[in-house]
Amino acid sequence: MNKPIFELVNELPTNNVTVMMLRSLDFVVPGEWQNIVGFENTIREVTGETDEEMIQAIGDRAVWLYNDKSQGYQRAMWLYQTVDRADSALGAAALANKVGDKIPLVGGLLSRVTPNPDKAQAIDLTIKLVVELVAFCQINGIPGDSIGDFVAALGEYSGESLMRMAALVCVDGLIPLGPDFILKAQSTLNNLSPQDLSSNPAFSRVSSLIPGGNARGQLDFIGESFDSVKGWMANFVNQRDLTPEKVFSRLQSFIEFSESKLDYVAAFLDMTTNYYEHTGTQTLAARLIERALAEI
Repeated sequence: MNKPIFELVNELPTNNVTVMMLRSLDFVVPGEWQNIVGFENTIREVTGETDEEMIQAIGDRAVWLYNDKSQGYQRAMWLYQTVDRADSALGAAALANKVGDKIPLVGGLLSRVTPNPDKAQAIDLTIKLVVELVAFCQINGIPGDSIGDFVAALGEYSGESLMRMAALVCVDGLIPLGPDFILKAQSTLNNLSPQDLSSNPAFSRVSSLIPGGNARGQLDFIGESFDSVKGWMANFVNQRDLTPEKVFSRLQSFIEFSESKLDYVAAFLDMTTNYYEHTGTQTLAARLIERALAEI
């Protein structure tokens, strides 16, 4: 049974490894992201509304919209959740009691973390990007292959949506693949076969909602999407003068590691964070609430 949207927003963590990671990346998009948790809090924040009856009415309408299967909201939520479900969840409970102290990435923990090869990291980056595009289309009720609409909207991204893209660039781009992550991802896509794509775990989870009809068509769509967004990503990195080292120094606010272990840090964050699901839930709630307000 799918959880109702208010429950998903109410259950968002106020502090865990994901939240600490996102806070450490505030320097990339200063002040854009607040970790707003709780459905009623989100309604107040998005609408500025204080009247209890009005808040209730907006909430009811938002829940109704989310539950309407003919809308794309549940599909978008599923995409955000599914692309983040790492194969190897590192006992989150074991880490929960580390929150507040630094998590040392040494010894036993390191031996359970296996870095993905560059090829897998590059595929994951491009698939997350395509999931963002398809989820955007689902939320806005436009065809799932509207690359142009998405690229235009990307320039206007703010708040938790911009934070999600910042984390994508930093944690799935710069850290595992280095400063030329865009070229690496592009060259991986250019040399990928439909079979390579089909056997990728991240792709196989979300493939049912990726446009293209079959693995060959979907590979073309992913390539076209990445090609359309790489300019935005390059500008994003250049304007903020981002480097793997800068991102690392901020992540050290909550993880202890040596710079020689960059690929391990990337793997550790893959396994312990779900920033797509966390910020995606916040984005979805905000869009639902804005629409509910407009319709009341």
